[in-house]
Amino acid sequence: MGHQGSRGERQISSVFLGIVAVMAVTGWAVWTGYATSTGLAVFLFVTAAWIVSLCLHEYAHARTALHGGDISVGAKGYLTLNPLKYTHALLSIVLPVVFVILGGLGLPGGAVYIERDRIQGRWKHSLVSAAGPLTNVAFAIVCTAPFWLDALDGVPMAFRFALAFLALLQVSAAILNFLPVPGLDGYGVIEPWLSHRARRELAPLAPFALIGVFALLWIPEVNAFFFDVVSGVLSSLGVSDLETYCGRDLYRFWQDTDGYCVVEQG
Repeated sequence: MGHQGSRGERQISSVFLGIVAVMAVTGWAVWTGYATSTGLAVFLFVTAAWIVSLCLHEYAHARTALHGGDISVGAKGYLTLNPLKYTHALLSIVLPVVFVILGGLGLPGGAVYIERDRIQGRWKHSLVSAAGPLTNVAFAIVCTAPFWLDALDGVPMAFRFALAFLALLQVSAAILNFLPVPGLDGYGVIEPWLSHRARRELAPLAPFALIGVFALLWIPEVNAFFFDVVSGVLSSLGVSDLETYCGRDLYRFWQDTDGYCVVEQG
């Protein structure tokens, strides 16, 4: 195809539009109670919305890098929102979804490869890194809007629980991503301001640092502290622990529920 210019490079991919369509249809099914299994509809809706947020997270990195001077992101397909164009397509999508299924944790998604040497200026580098998790923050604000705007009248219970669980994923992803740990976006924000020596010494830690963070989260006390922080943020946005709990309960439709979160079928 050659380099036909930027129109094809910026055209939204059919893969992404397909995921948005799944999100819309299953969201409608949860809202109207039109699903034979509310749990399955919630599962598909939250998973699709989570993948959409992963795509937007990476798009934000790429788009900010483009404005910062890395014009290579277009040719790599990062501006099409197609998750299959990421550096590790499988890791970028499958792993975060598996983490949600296993433990209801918003794992930072895959990576877009930014050619950092094309970008001049510390602030621009920091912004490129911050753009991704800020997308999760924006997504969390949108998901929780009905809660903090006190606009839940008429919102079906199942949809309300699904939004609460989705908000939990966005908040946990934003907090994890903003940790100043090599390999995470939070480190990318402060890295340009570190000395050359510090950067050089920390660089090899990146692959292990991420594993370290997740190893720490397996420690019950650390896990409890982390989710306390997430819960604190959510409650300040009007979302209760019960709502996120019931959202996770509905999402994991293959498990026996404990009866706390029964929602009427429409």
